[in-house]
Amino acid sequence: MTINPSIFKAYDVRGLYPSEINEDAARLIGRAFIAYLKASRVAVSRDMRLSSPSVASAFIEGVRMQGADVVDYGMTSTDMMYFAVARDGHDGGAQITASHNPKEYNGIKLVRREAFPLSGDAGINDIRDMIASDHLPPPAASMGGLSQKQVLDDYVKHVLSFIDRGIIKPFNVVWDAGNGMAGLVAPRLFEQLPCRTTPLCADVDGTFPNHEANPLIEENRRDIVQRVVADKADIGIAWDGDADRCFFIDGSGEFIAGDFVTALLAEAFLRKHPGAKVVYDVRASYAVKDVVAKYGGTALMNRVGHAFFKRRMREEGAIFGGEVTGHYYFRDNFYADNGFIPALLMLELMSHKGQTLHQLLAPLRAKYFISGEINTKVGEMRLVQEKLDQLSAKYADAKTYTLDGVSAEYPDWHFNVRASNTEPLLRLNLEATTPELMKAKRDEVLGVIRA
Repeated sequence: MTINPSIFKAYDVRGLYPSEINEDAARLIGRAFIAYLKASRVAVSRDMRLSSPSVASAFIEGVRMQGADVVDYGMTSTDMMYFAVARDGHDGGAQITASHNPKEYNGIKLVRREAFPLSGDAGINDIRDMIASDHLPPPAASMGGLSQKQVLDDYVKHVLSFIDRGIIKPFNVVWDAGNGMAGLVAPRLFEQLPCRTTPLCADVDGTFPNHEANPLIEENRRDIVQRVVADKADIGIAWDGDADRCFFIDGSGEFIAGDFVTALLAEAFLRKHPGAKVVYDVRASYAVKDVVAKYGGTALMNRVGHAFFKRRMREEGAIFGGEVTGHYYFRDNFYADNGFIPALLMLELMSHKGQTLHQLLAPLRAKYFISGEINTKVGEMRLVQEKLDQLSAKYADAKTYTLDGVSAEYPDWHFNVRASNTEPLLRLNLEATTPELMKAKRDEVLGVIRA
């Protein structure tokens, strides 16, 4: 059987069900996963998509065909699978999910020991090539075992251990699970906190009857923004489909950029752990490194992508890492990303300072003016490097570096332009010290990209 090679992405496997991802593909990927890892026991779990039970069953069958044992954790969020793999000492794990994609999609997120991710550079392409070249080892003489386990209770205790519940104030919280996996976890967390909560789209439902579970798209935030404003809430919290990322709305209904969230979470950690290291991504606002410096920490810039973040954090012993896309990583969570720890830490920081989220953000918004990520299709892949070279030449008088794409720094503004991993697309993130300068420089750099 042939599998469409385009489903093998930089960080996971993902495609349309059943035309690209289906049970046959999942079975082969399960077999190749075990062959690549040389694993004897792995964790498998799934999200709420209608196709996930049958895709998970086929993946489990493929794993067992190669003689490995499976512990089936049932329906979980992706970060619960990370927790299960690391805590229970599995050789690896798989979550059947298409994350934030629409309901027609499905996919597989794969990790090795200690929940360290497979990526295109390390594992995913090897699995693709093994299947494409028909180099799968023959099935084992006997099938691997299958057992079931539940992790929700212990997971809830684990994420609550990151905060002092005793200081949490009775904030007015609106949260939106997007009918995704957050609907399983959020009620269990909030029943142990004194907050007044208004849940939206809380039923776990793979038909996504209300909106797609991707809060980065504005129309998917309409419900929560309206409710936050109407209820005069102190904070709004939304999750993507597999609930490994969370996003914040302030009381005025404004969506909070991930770099500002990173800065606030860095402050939350450094108040408890003076001098700790924080990893942030190359696209981020200077707010991150400035806040880390203010609270006596060390800020470490890193290239984008969870495999790179998790490796760097391990090497440095960093306590926390944040990406502008809403992935937040925690040393004491096996260096894995998590969608619920940030929500709890934000409530704790608000409680410490006696402020709403809008008030916490006011000093950052008064000083840092960011463009947000602006994507431009450039036609074909060969043009991507040409455009990056043009930007390097035009801004050669800046402090430049090529950690991930092209970054240029001037005293009053800076930018990063990097390529998409999967298509001929350039992504611009830019910041300046005034809104006028930000707009002018944003348009100038986009002029080079789009010329």
